[in-house]
Amino acid sequence: MELLELALWAISMALAGAVVFGLLGLVSGTDETATIAPLTLLVILLGVPPVGVFAFFMAAIAAKHITHAIPTTLLGIPGDTLAAPLLRDAQMLRELGVPHIALRKAISGGVVAALIAVPLAVLFAMILTPFSDAISSVAPWLFLAAAVLIAVLSKGRWGALIALVPFVLIIVGLQGWATGVLGKGLSISFFLGIAIGPLIADLVLASSPVGRKLLKRDAPRTFELAADVRTWKGRAPNPLRVLDRGQLSGTAAAAVVSSATFVFSPVAMTVLMGETFGGRIKNGYRRLTSMMAIKNGTTESTYIAETLIPLIAIGLPLSPMAAGPANPLFNAPPVYTIDAETGTTNNLHNMLEPWQFLVFGLIAVIIALLITYPFAMTQAHRAASWIMRKVSHEAIIGAFAGLIAVICLYEGGPVALLVAVSIGLVGGLLNRMFQVHTGVQFMGYYVAALTVPAIGALFG
Repeated sequence: MELLELALWAISMALAGAVVFGLLGLVSGTDETATIAPLTLLVILLGVPPVGVFAFFMAAIAAKHITHAIPTTLLGIPGDTLAAPLLRDAQMLRELGVPHIALRKAISGGVVAALIAVPLAVLFAMILTPFSDAISSVAPWLFLAAAVLIAVLSKGRWGALIALVPFVLIIVGLQGWATGVLGKGLSISFFLGIAIGPLIADLVLASSPVGRKLLKRDAPRTFELAADVRTWKGRAPNPLRVLDRGQLSGTAAAAVVSSATFVFSPVAMTVLMGETFGGRIKNGYRRLTSMMAIKNGTTESTYIAETLIPLIAIGLPLSPMAAGPANPLFNAPPVYTIDAETGTTNNLHNMLEPWQFLVFGLIAVIIALLITYPFAMTQAHRAASWIMRKVSHEAIIGAFAGLIAVICLYEGGPVALLVAVSIGLVGGLLNRMFQVHTGVQFMGYYVAALTVPAIGALFG
């Protein structure tokens, strides 16, 4: 009976995650951190059991990285952050008059990679598990090393690394102020402030005469929606038949490689896997279609692996993905916690068994794919047209901003809200000016929470 109850929670929450984020993937520019993380946090705070939280999150990332290919290929605008590396290849296929082929290859590659990534990521996590105690004991220094590595591998490179120092000190200062006022530290508000940093920065820039010039547009943006072309019979084609043998093997190989890594930027891995397994194809058309499959497959496999490996093996968010969209699975006080002094965890790492990660992870991903793949193959044109004509992007962003404000007030009242806005403004400007993306900033938060006290104790 207990297993049946767990299965029902997993299935119901996976359905919810797949539907919500399958639709959100259609809206261009909906950053994963600013959307998946707050809703996952809300699910946790509402008291959903761990297996339901996990299934919701896994279905969300699988679904969003299927439907984010729709605006990317049909409209020529990235569906979210990880769709950006697909944009150039998609645009070239649009110019060749075959955007429907680009869409078909991209989402079929995502299906194949997602199904490969779950079991492989669990396997690699089990290989690392015997070393988890040793890793946890040096957690403060691992976070410091990971922050440096992720910063240097980001677009900002050394500028991002240098900017990380004052950012960490600002977090330490704000945390000390909040502790003095409230008698307790904050964590959720810092996390949410970083997540919506670019939005806060743009709002403040818009209030300044100088900044308004940077954001000013002479006319509304216009988009050309590609034609709806269907070349199959029935509900949807088999993804294994959409990809040819070479594309299937390239996508599978990229999924295997990216499922074994968890410390590198997902965007960088997407570009690297595309160039490694698709860039050497000489025929131009086949190279472009192969790159669509391999790159979108890598967006699925990196997100899955960078969540599962640190979650199962260590319990600490030691990856860009774990430090960003997946962070609530690791640290969502008072439900899931990480002890700032010892690195001791009380989160999904402790609450679920490895077989549960495998079984319920696969269930969630399969549910998401069964919902979004046929939808994307058959309704992409109609859905993209409706979204662009009827749905206000500003309204969606406003809804998430309201949700974030409510959660901050829940954690620490006006003080927490001020902290979120302050850290969001600083982080958003660092993102815009120095390319210090949210993954780097989240690692900076953990450096402030874990490494700075350890350094103080070392020299104290």
